[in-house]
Amino acid sequence: MTARLSRNRDYRLLWLSQACAEFGHNATTIAFPLLILAMSGSTAASGLVLSTIAVAQLVVGLPAGAAADRWNRKGMMLACEAAQVVALVSLVAAVMAGVATVPHMVAVAAVLGACTALFEPAEDATLAALVPTEQLGTAVAANAARTSLGQLAGTAAGGFLFAVARALPFAVDVLTHVIAFITLSFLRVPPRTRAPEPVTRLGPEMVAGLRWVWQHRVIRSTTLYAVVLNLFFSAFYLVVIILAQHRGAAPDEIGLMAAMLGAGGMAGALLAPYLHRLLSPYVSVAAVFWVLTVLVPMTALTRDGYVIGGLFALMALLAPTANTTIVTQQVLITPDELRGRLSGALALLTGLAGALGPALGGVLTALVPGTAAVLVCAAGMALATVFATVSPVLRGLLREQPAPEPVPE
Repeated sequence: MTARLSRNRDYRLLWLSQACAEFGHNATTIAFPLLILAMSGSTAASGLVLSTIAVAQLVVGLPAGAAADRWNRKGMMLACEAAQVVALVSLVAAVMAGVATVPHMVAVAAVLGACTALFEPAEDATLAALVPTEQLGTAVAANAARTSLGQLAGTAAGGFLFAVARALPFAVDVLTHVIAFITLSFLRVPPRTRAPEPVTRLGPEMVAGLRWVWQHRVIRSTTLYAVVLNLFFSAFYLVVIILAQHRGAAPDEIGLMAAMLGAGGMAGALLAPYLHRLLSPYVSVAAVFWVLTVLVPMTALTRDGYVIGGLFALMALLAPTANTTIVTQQVLITPDELRGRLSGALALLTGLAGALGPALGGVLTALVPGTAAVLVCAAGMALATVFATVSPVLRGLLREQPAPEPVPE
């Protein structure tokens, strides 16, 4: 009989290390623009620093996946934690000495973004080695809950810590990464089924990962549906915020709307392990599409920001379960020597959708009235819902997949 996931020593170490790291990372993310505004008052500089984190993640994401398949994954994770400690210590020292500059903060942001991109495929690929196949879905869901909790708690703490002292949120982030480094050093990762080889040509390694995503029907289809939905929802989110502003919603009302989306996601992440076991893979994925298809147009019918916030919470509730199903299916059918590249390719594709979505939303609000822009986004999601509902690939998803065979080099 397989022991409960909560008794899995190495999974607990990985989960706890990243719970600490994500708390600190989110505290820093909210403190960065506050620090720049306090120093220079430049909103453009604030946007530059946050954009640097996102751009670094996109640029490094694909090669990071190849590196995770060829390098020691535990070593990669430890190196990422150490690099973030060094970068953040330099920033804390500069802030305390009163010599912090925007270029310095951009450099630190680039290190943080790159380390995040390098860490994620190494962690994702390691996860499947730490937990039994039948517990992988629960582990993925628990990681999603960890991320949601870290976002809410870290973001709230970051503003409070900054009010106490400008350097404090960054100092706390240093401490959390030190704790993560120490915790990860005790992690015992089982030997790889196939010894990793040195990276000789990074380009072909990355192409191999993209080729795997494209050639495997299940991975290609589930990724395509996730990317399309993420694109239209990201556009819709910006459209609704702009529409609420034009309708005279107070800032606190808009803030609550955004918070309700996060609260719904956190509640959904906590429910995901249970729902993942209760619902079939097809139902868990298709349900998200149908919920959005029904609820998104309803936001165009109300001017009450609190009602829209409630709709946001309902929209986010089932997303973690669908994400758990998709990620679990993709990891289980991917050979160990390609799991890092799978994670890197997926991060790139979903990241691009997340980046292009707001741009699409901005274009829509410039071209058509806000209500019409909402309906355009709703139409895009509805079309995706039709294809997802009739998809033979999604209908054929199984609760368990056979272990993949190694792929010849």
